[in-house]
Formats: sequence, structure tokens, C-alpha cells
Amino acid sequence: MTGGVIIAAPSSGSGKTLLTLGLARAFVRRGLQVQCFKSGPDYIDPAFHRAATGRASFNLESWAMGKAMVASLLGKAKGADIVIAEGAMGLHDGVALKGEWGRGSSADLAVHLDWPVVLVLDAGGQAQTAGAVALGLMMYRPGLRLAGVVLNKVASPRHERLLRAGVEAAGIRVLGALPRVAALALPERHLGLVQAEELPELEAMLEEAARIMAAHVDLDAVLAAASPLPVGGVLKITPPGQRIALARDEAFSFIYPHLLDGWRAAGAEVVTFSPLADEAPPEADVCWLPGGYPELHGGRLASAERFMAGLQGFKGRVHGECGGYMVLGEGLIDKAGLRHRMAGLLGLVTSFEKRKMHLGYRLATLQAPMPGQGAGARLRGHEFHYSTIVAQPDAALAQVVDAEGAEVAETGSYRGRVSGSYFHLIAEAS
Repeated sequence: MTGGVIIAAPSSGSGKTLLTLGLARAFVRRGLQVQCFKSGPDYIDPAFHRAATGRASFNLESWAMGKAMVASLLGKAKGADIVIAEGAMGLHDGVALKGEWGRGSSADLAVHLDWPVVLVLDAGGQAQTAGAVALGLMMYRPGLRLAGVVLNKVASPRHERLLRAGVEAAGIRVLGALPRVAALALPERHLGLVQAEELPELEAMLEEAARIMAAHVDLDAVLAAASPLPVGGVLKITPPGQRIALARDEAFSFIYPHLLDGWRAAGAEVVTFSPLADEAPPEADVCWLPGGYPELHGGRLASAERFMAGLQGFKGRVHGECGGYMVLGEGLIDKAGLRHRMAGLLGLVTSFEKRKMHLGYRLATLQAPMPGQGAGARLRGHEFHYSTIVAQPDAALAQVVDAEGAEVAETGSYRGRVSGSYFHLIAEAS
């Protein structure tokens, strides 16, 4: 029976992604089928998971998704020998509402699925204290199970002995101890890791990570710790149209895999095109511009005449999310202060010159239709960007609040057949 574990840590930057990818590839090298998931709203990590396993990875969300959707996505693990879900941020980091245990956190998902946590600890600058950290993380929330700890960035054999002594004194199993390996650090940019398709050396890194895991982690113990999956269901997601022209390249890649899978499962046809290659959107009911990094390619997009003309003359509905929303506007100001002409389908002007982080869950109630959803629909999503709105003269697309119910200024906007928002759609609200 397929079993699952969740890879989590006290904080970001502890080594979750490295451990997830290394374990996944190490098990693949053993001849096992490995299914990865990502806890939380992340668009980048699933592509790394797919590179490590050869299987599509999907997001699992305890805030934005209902239990039925989570169960249906677990059905993607059919045929797998083990499931590895990579956590987000710190183990207990989620929505901070009084009386709740951090909805949306990795711990919340672990308790809901009754999966054990493999805790990776950045051991730099500590020794026996690692045991206290692991014990506190395990005991903080009732019902949380800890399979064991993998110690990361271990400096020496003596350092490892001290760390093991502290963790084992807390009654917690040490599953492995990873040495410092600077060569395996994955490059990052302002929204997270550099995308998997941008790293020609990724395959070699995955193989090296697998070798290190096989040498320093008890793979059999990880396999034995995995708990059975809940029964799956049927994934039901409303597509935005019957035929969808989807922008897809290095500037437009932030779309959740479960949405694409759900659109296709509902019978929709998804046809991709590349704005960076100056391709016009193909004929379709809907043109969908997902998020990504248009701020890194402002000049190139502005000079993509076939793309811009095709977008402006597109006969169906047009919708943009985050970066895609920015491209639908009048202008995009890059970090150097240069303004680039965008499609002008909306009056939006955005700036990346003075970075300000906008981050968090979003609950949107549509005040006007968007592709696949009518006015009044309630949508759950997530917002993560550093750009700022300079001008937004069009009507608001939605009333938007965060996970705590506070109103959010970034409402999205619409003009005729064109709409856009800063939030990335995850699921329809129940």
C-alpha cells in the first residue's frame, strides 16, 4: 500500500527542497515509483519534483482546498510506492486565527492526512539544542506525528555526535545527517527558486543529491515510516473555456498543476504559446496569461509585436493573473525605473522599481464575471508579488479579503471581455 510522509522544517531555508529532491531521486534509483506533492501555494517546487521523479507533482492545500479536493488530488499517487510531500515555510506557519492551529500549514496537512513528518533541521550554530527544537515542534500541536529528524549542514563527526545526543535524548529518531555541500545550493530570485527549466545542470544536481541521501539517510526507515493514503476521489474543476490559449514560457509559468489537470479532465483543450518567442495566442474561447516573471522581460515583451497584436485582437475572453495581469495593463515599470509599454487592454500601470512584498491567502467575491466564473462566485487563491499598482482606472473585479477577513486593496479589475487579478486562483470556495 502506498504511504506518505511530509518533509518539514522550523523555517524556510532549512533544506526541505534539497531533502525532498534527494530522497525522491534516491528512491527512483532504487526502482520505486515516487509521487511528490507540495504543501501550500507554490508554483516552482512542483517542477523540480517532476524533474526528480518523472511524475507530475501537485499542490495540497488545507486552507484553500476542501477535503474532497485534497482527497481527489491524492488519487494522483495511484501506482506510486511512496509519496513525499514537501512542506512550506516553517512546520506550523499558517493562518493565525484565534482558536485555530494554523490552517494552511504543513502541520495542519500532516494532521489531516495522518502522515508523519520528517523534520529537517539546519544544524548550523547549535548542538544538543537541536533536540529541544525537534521536541517543541512535535509537541506544539496535538495529533502531530514525527517520523524522525534529518540533520542538515553538519560540520564534523563531533558535531554530528553532539546533535544526535540531543535529539535522541528527546526520544526522537535521527534518520540521517547531511554534511555541508555548497555545490547543491539551488539558486534563488525574489519569488523563490530559479525555475527548474532554467537550470541546465539540474539533472547532475539531482543525481548528486540522491547519492548524498543514499550515503547519509536511512532510506529504509523513511519508507517504513510512511503512512497509508486516504481514499481518493474525482477532481472537479470548472475550466475557463472549452479551448484555452495558455501563455507558457519563462515569463508566464506560475499556474497550479491541479488547475491544468482539472481543466483537461473536464474536457477542455489547453493550447500553449510563448509570448517571449513573439507568438500570438492561438484561436480559442479564452486566453489565459498566468503569473511569472514579466518584470524580468519587460523590454522583450514590449517589442513582441505579433504577441501584442494577437492579444489585442483576440476575439474571446482574456484573463491575467499577477504577472499576466500586469502585461494586460498600459505599462510596466521595471526595477531600473524604465517604463515598458504593455498590451493596454486594461488601464493598469504597475511598478517594480520600489519593491514591496504582497503575500497571503485571498478570498475573492467576484463583482463581475471572469472566464469560467460568474459574478458572485467566491474563489480562494493566493497572492505573492513585489510590484506596486501605480494606476488602476478600471472597475474592480472582486471584493478581496485575506485569510483573517481584512480587506485587500488589490481587487483586480476588468474592462469588457478582459479581466485580471493579482491573486492566483486555487479553488472555488465551498
